[in-house]
Amino acid sequence: MEWLDEYEKLVIRMNTPRVVIDNAVCPTATLVQVDSARKRGVLLEAVQVLADLDLSINKAYISSDGRWFMDVFHVTDRLGRKLTDDSVISYIEQSLGTWNGPARPAALEGLTALELTGADRTGLLSEVFAVLADMECSVVEARAWTHRGRLACVAFLRGEDADADRVARILARLGHLLRGDAEAPGAVAAVPAAAVSHADRRLHQLMDADRDQDGRAFPTPAVSVDSWAERGYSVVTVQCRDRPKLLFDVLCTLHDMDYVVFHGTVDTTGDQARQEFYIRHADGSPIRSEAERERVSQCIQAAIDRRSLEGVRLELCTPDRPGLLSDVTRTFRENGLLVAQAEVSTKGDLASNVFYVTDAAGNAVDQCAIDAVRERVGTDCLFVREEPRPQLNQKAAPGDRDHGVGGLGLVYLGNLVKRNLYNLGLIKSCS
Repeated sequence: MEWLDEYEKLVIRMNTPRVVIDNAVCPTATLVQVDSARKRGVLLEAVQVLADLDLSINKAYISSDGRWFMDVFHVTDRLGRKLTDDSVISYIEQSLGTWNGPARPAALEGLTALELTGADRTGLLSEVFAVLADMECSVVEARAWTHRGRLACVAFLRGEDADADRVARILARLGHLLRGDAEAPGAVAAVPAAAVSHADRRLHQLMDADRDQDGRAFPTPAVSVDSWAERGYSVVTVQCRDRPKLLFDVLCTLHDMDYVVFHGTVDTTGDQARQEFYIRHADGSPIRSEAERERVSQCIQAAIDRRSLEGVRLELCTPDRPGLLSDVTRTFRENGLLVAQAEVSTKGDLASNVFYVTDAAGNAVDQCAIDAVRERVGTDCLFVREEPRPQLNQKAAPGDRDHGVGGLGLVYLGNLVKRNLYNLGLIKSCS
């Protein structure tokens, strides 16, 4: 029936996020506004898309009545500039405007993912890549984090290199390498790449399962979890030094712990970030015990600390070849360097890798060791890079205005979000 078709179209429109991107509203940031029927995971997916594009979220307003949500993000690139690349803007609109569940990168289709956890030590990552090279496996992409003496790694292998017999032998060899002891055993598993929706999210899950957040309390960052009994919310507040993907890491943790963010604000001043979230369990109940509050605080603190980006950043850009990762990481090991984090990727025949390295004790690396490594690997392909720093005093670009058709629409929607937060008493002013 015709009316039923129209009704179905209306339901589809209501359940498809509406995305508005505007450069006219704010002189120093691009505003990205997403509104739709509330689906669990939409907020995290929106932040994930922005984080994967290496964008910074300087401010954000999140509001929901449980059935409908409106989220507004103030976004810049890593250098603090507004978004001007039409292809980036179009990608954000398409990715968020067609969201219907967690995205899985098409580039990883048909690959096999190896998931590893174990006690970290100098050279462990080198030994892992040496096993894979010896088994003639090509690593298409990999992510590795270390935190509090533990290692988590997700590596994607080409499908033709991962037949059942070879995978069984790989698991046996890596299992021996990561076996650890009874109190801190290691683990390795092989899964289809399609089962890993996002490498960084999976690393958080692996480290959380590995209980890397247990033990002594962290001195920083500051995370508090309070109760707002009158409204039935638990209030999570994070105050720490700002860094790339901070919001993503916090939201990822809350999502994996089965909490839903109903309202929230994010504000960044200089290099300091403050985030406040009003959460409930997926069943609608708030946090009820002190033990649970402590658990949430520890898990968020651990998630923030895992990606602290400590150490010297080394970037490797060179034609890919068999055994490249094994050779490079072995050179790090032979010069006493510990790989704190690694991001490995290949594009066609080109390897583009990033390593954060410290000395064996986790301290700053001596420049002589860096020079020796670069001499061995190649000064024309291994570079020392500093983290990009945002421009703190960016001026408004010519033509930026606080008005205009698109600007007025987004200002109005943004004010709706802030007014809702103000009426709930979650922010002090809606102006």
